[in-house]
Amino acid sequence: MTAAMERVEIALHEAIKSEYPFVTETSAHLVDAGGKRFRPLLTLLAAQFGDPDRKEVIDAAVVVELTHLATLYHDDVMDEAKMRRGAASANARWDNSIAILTGDFLFARASDILADLGPDAVRIQARTFERLCIGQIRETVGPVDGTDPVQHHIEVLADKTGSLIATAGRFGAMLSGADAVTTDVLTKFGECIGVAFQLADDLVDITSESEQSGKTPGTDLREGIPTLAGLIAMASTDATDARLQGLLSRPLPDDAEHAEALALLRSHSAISEARAQARNWADNARESLSELPDTPARAALEALCDYVVSRTG
Repeated sequence: MTAAMERVEIALHEAIKSEYPFVTETSAHLVDAGGKRFRPLLTLLAAQFGDPDRKEVIDAAVVVELTHLATLYHDDVMDEAKMRRGAASANARWDNSIAILTGDFLFARASDILADLGPDAVRIQARTFERLCIGQIRETVGPVDGTDPVQHHIEVLADKTGSLIATAGRFGAMLSGADAVTTDVLTKFGECIGVAFQLADDLVDITSESEQSGKTPGTDLREGIPTLAGLIAMASTDATDARLQGLLSRPLPDDAEHAEALALLRSHSAISEARAQARNWADNARESLSELPDTPARAALEALCDYVVSRTG
């Protein structure tokens, strides 16, 4: 698996090269910053249920990571983020226009690679991209009147994060020649582990310090972007939560208010409730694997479930 990930890394750096050095520089900004490479890893693990040595598997792993990186460039612009993976975000280092166009360039490169994987892969990617966009729009607009904010939030996470991780699993299985049942199982696994992964990521953003997470703690809190723990706290009927709820109801550009809200939320029972939900999604992912043969690849996928939950503390 290490050798395959090295092949993905080489192909990823090759894919972002442009005849214009500045485009290569901006595209390499997040690639060189590292990251967990969770999506290509899942693609490679899913391919273990077919022929993992097919070139199409490496190409698919590169496609899902390029797509993910492109969304990060765009997300940082929307969130006005200053840091990403322990370094200045592209929009902070250059400007919003450069960050947006770099994201578009990565989408284009992903599409170019994808074209050689066949019309089914192109269609799957198009529908995944649709879900990514819809999830972002739904998050931006917020829940409609009468909708449960927590349920709305989970659906947003399924679209924004779960959809691409599901596609990573699907591509790995499908392009390695695995059968339809196995492909469906790994697609479902990817969706569930994707939601768990994002729930965990949001908890890490609240509970960790910047040197651990690689970004400023409480970024979503500062921008007034809802996370599960915050939504659970907002639903509390305990009068002692009034101050926290007042802070969570708006963006917090003021450093003192942001620090106060972060401290209150960190000590709130909403953190343990959100952690339990992340664990539940990870458990659902693990249960979905029961239809697969008991192999080292399945054991590795089960270990991913443990990893996701352990990240939340």
